[in-house]
Amino acid sequence: MPESFKEKRKRILAMIRRLRKAYPDLGCALTHANPLELLVAVILSAQCTDARVDKVTPALFKKYKTAADYAGADLQELQEVIRSTGFYQNKAKNIQGAARRILEQFGGEVPRTMEELLSLPGVGRKTANVVLGNAFDVPGMAVDTHMIRLNNRLDLTRQLDPVKIEAELTQLVPEKDWTDYSHLMITHGRSRCFARKPDCANCEILLLCPRRGVKEPLQPKTTVKPLIPR
Repeated sequence: MPESFKEKRKRILAMIRRLRKAYPDLGCALTHANPLELLVAVILSAQCTDARVDKVTPALFKKYKTAADYAGADLQELQEVIRSTGFYQNKAKNIQGAARRILEQFGGEVPRTMEELLSLPGVGRKTANVVLGNAFDVPGMAVDTHMIRLNNRLDLTRQLDPVKIEAELTQLVPEKDWTDYSHLMITHGRSRCFARKPDCANCEILLLCPRRGVKEPLQPKTTVKPLIPR
């Protein structure tokens, strides 16, 4: 029998509670000190690990401190600093284009609305939601590959398109939890719910998960206490 909206929301709230206990040091994985640094870091994170981005950004942020610095930068020099993040030519072009628009349209400050952020080169809904949620405390549901995989595995969506997944999840997850929910799912995807061999035996939300698409038989390593959603 299909799970109702009310049942799904109840299950989600239980997962959020349990995952918050599992990952108490919740927050953005990308090191940044201000909205501009976060915007640049998220642009760099496309097709690149957060760990690699964090190795590049100290030198980058030391060299370029303001939108004006990026806007007036020598493009080849900027490319060299970010080369190891991959797709560095497009990323450098987008960073500089975004910086110039920030200067021209927003007085040198990173904008604070979805519509305005989406007007910046290289910024899609995921990037905008990360910036909104982590730089401005505006709830944002950032959907990346971990979010796509986990929410399908949890049978909370059957969509593969990030925009459609965002639309469904923002109905299911309370608005105040949007940013944290993204962090929790992404962290859980990296730490436990791997793509090929998820560590179901030690999963904190095992009894709330239908394990859709997981073919390996479950062989518990530890005793998992039943969790009744409340």
